[in-house]
Amino acid sequence: MRDRARLRFVGAATRRIARGIDPDEIVMGLCRATVPTFSDAILVYLSEPGLGGAERPDPVRLAALAERAEALGSPLVTEHIAFVRAGGERTASRGLEAGHLLPVPRTREGLAVLCENVRIAQDQLPVQLAVENIAALFSWPDEELTEGQFLYELADRTGVRLLIDVANLHTNHVNQGEDPAAALDALPLEALAYVHVAGGFERDGVWHDSHAHPVPEPVLAVLAELASRVRPPGVLLERDERFPSAAELEAEVAKIRRTVAVAGRDRVPVGAAARPGSVPASGAGAATGPVADEAARTRLALGQTALLSALVAGTPAPEGFDRGRLRVQSRMLTAKRGSVVASLAPELEQILGDTYRPRFLRYAAGRPLTGGYRADALAFALHTLREEPPAERAVRRALRDWWIERSGRASLVGRPWARWARVARFALLGR
Repeated sequence: MRDRARLRFVGAATRRIARGIDPDEIVMGLCRATVPTFSDAILVYLSEPGLGGAERPDPVRLAALAERAEALGSPLVTEHIAFVRAGGERTASRGLEAGHLLPVPRTREGLAVLCENVRIAQDQLPVQLAVENIAALFSWPDEELTEGQFLYELADRTGVRLLIDVANLHTNHVNQGEDPAAALDALPLEALAYVHVAGGFERDGVWHDSHAHPVPEPVLAVLAELASRVRPPGVLLERDERFPSAAELEAEVAKIRRTVAVAGRDRVPVGAAARPGSVPASGAGAATGPVADEAARTRLALGQTALLSALVAGTPAPEGFDRGRLRVQSRMLTAKRGSVVASLAPELEQILGDTYRPRFLRYAAGRPLTGGYRADALAFALHTLREEPPAERAVRRALRDWWIERSGRASLVGRPWARWARVARFALLGR
């Protein structure tokens, strides 16, 4: 962007940063080329299992996150108020993965579990933690708190900073009828770390937070509502794909700046951070409120496992949930899973052409994601060869060769004997 000197900070997702990174490597070079002064912020996103699950945060993952944050000199780490995995030893069931952020129950017990998880993460991170509200298609039955009340209690009990995604507030307004202004009214704005905005689209009465479309006027209106209450320490435009031209992107950033400036003309000043990640006025990290015991974690684990099983394994929907919304969410999870596999293994879509998507949907039905997307791609290819082999011989051969090349731990380039061993293994598997 020609106007990059006016950018104050960028974000880096940890899943895209290798461990042991040298700060002088290309990632740091790109960040420094984008941010004018390194004293501004390079923010790190955890983007792992979320902090809203029933299990305590994994210390190994937290250590890896701390390493990345220190390598990038980030003043802040962010994570979502969500869960993406369930099952396992606590529920005596197989582990399940959603591949997408799912809402946590806004109950007193769910809040207690989340608060403890946040404190554990805070204690192990070298910089401040901020948590982000998510976009949800459905809510849990028997919730006791609104979104604003839930976020207020979380920040008040833990001292955690808040990353407010105004696009997600709009999404929840369209999909669940929640009032963005009421949520903003309930927030402790002095705990605001910074703000996200993003584009999306509406289809069949459901708003999709795509991060692939221009920011629409309703999302800018929510941003204006927030900016009329407090000066945002920073606003980050999220765009993950379908990138526009530099001129279009600059125009969108300028529109966001104007929205904040106009909305803030009559603002009554509130204590707010001077830049992303600065320390809140109140003390942070005080352990207040009830502490989650193991029984509470087990109840949460059982509820999340039942819900996730309904979404990805086809089991009956738990009592009290909107079954129609769960069916829509299930289709969305499967479609996203197919898209992620296609992005990691584009050869599959190239080989199978227009049949890739319907084939993947049939494969995924009743087959939950359990071992990561690379294993999913391999399992899909093998399933296709064994259960639904393409009619064209050339397509079958290309798909078989793709599976053989990638089904082991190491590349087969220059290793003919290893290749023949995998060919034999493939033959023993039935084709």
